[in-house]
Amino acid sequence: MKITKVTSHVLGYDLPEPLGYSQQYYHKRTAHLVEVETDEGITGWGECFGAGTIALANKAIVEKVIQPMVLGMDPMDRDVIWHKVYNLMRDHGQKGMPMQSLSGVDIALWDIAGKVSGLPLNKLIGGKYRDTVQAYGYGMMLRPESADSLVARFEDEAAAIKAMGFKATKMKVGLGPKDDVRLIEAVRKGVGDDFRFMVDANHAYTTHDAFYVGRAMEEFDPYWFEEPIAPEDYEGYRELRQGLNVNISGGEIEFNRWGWRALLEARGLDIAQPEVCALGGISEYLRVLALCHAHFTPVVNHVWGSAVAVATNLHLLAAMPPLPGGLFPWEPMLEFDTTDNKFRDDLLTEPLDIQGQVAKNDGLVAIPDGPGLGITPDRDFIRHYDIGND
Repeated sequence: MKITKVTSHVLGYDLPEPLGYSQQYYHKRTAHLVEVETDEGITGWGECFGAGTIALANKAIVEKVIQPMVLGMDPMDRDVIWHKVYNLMRDHGQKGMPMQSLSGVDIALWDIAGKVSGLPLNKLIGGKYRDTVQAYGYGMMLRPESADSLVARFEDEAAAIKAMGFKATKMKVGLGPKDDVRLIEAVRKGVGDDFRFMVDANHAYTTHDAFYVGRAMEEFDPYWFEEPIAPEDYEGYRELRQGLNVNISGGEIEFNRWGWRALLEARGLDIAQPEVCALGGISEYLRVLALCHAHFTPVVNHVWGSAVAVATNLHLLAAMPPLPGGLFPWEPMLEFDTTDNKFRDDLLTEPLDIQGQVAKNDGLVAIPDGPGLGITPDRDFIRHYDIGND
């Protein structure tokens, strides 16, 4: 079997209202899908992390840089392909967009391998430890409105996510330390006592401000404090982990095994959040997962994207070994964005219907059981929303 074509599909549509996090607001939902075709008619699908103009830049890397390297190669030689592409791009970026682009191609190759073998992805990487995964509902994003308005909105939205059947939720912060504490208090009020919620800062703070917010949030008992400071500040992460009574999480924008080795050796994380669509794809994710377990660091995958990313992560979470084990082991969760996303809800010929499953199954989501990723993207849908050729 030979690879005959690698295509990027950058999809986009205007959101009904702008959504934001601590770094920016965005007005358009985008997704970057990668399609790898073979001379035997078997096609694999993957996804690259990176929104907006980043997705369009990654499209050029996938089609103009990576595609010429892999044409004619056997798609089953995933590790050979991974190292060839990485080594040839190494001088131009061991992190960032080159790795995001490689991720989408690698995921598609694993999808092909599953279709060739007739096995779901979770079987290819070791088998299922669990048939279902608990999902947490991610919402409470920033809007361009007053802090008072957002406080009321966050309380109502948190209560609504709980009412959907999710057993945990996650919010954004980024207005500034004092107003962020008000948002955290509102979410706790919205979900009530004894309900797990998490706080995501998207590296908004200095270490000083992160300590201020972290200490103030302790009375509201969040489960984790995500990306409180710049991802490069390993020493700051270690200081926060030592000084706060809340789990420190991060890693969504760390790349490959070498970046993750340095991050984990700094001992600044209670919970690791690798992003498979960014760090190097499934091949590299498995190496990063092994590193996390070698450092006794639990993993909750970062998930942001289309139904392709969601399906990929369901398989990875199903095959994740329990850490540390025992009768009642620590269990991973599926991150699920509850905001408007046609590329999550309507992309597939048979939708995953995560919210429907959560409502019916006490917050649990089933693992796809078809070969490869177990999904089929709708080509008419892709053509309709493809902005990559605009």
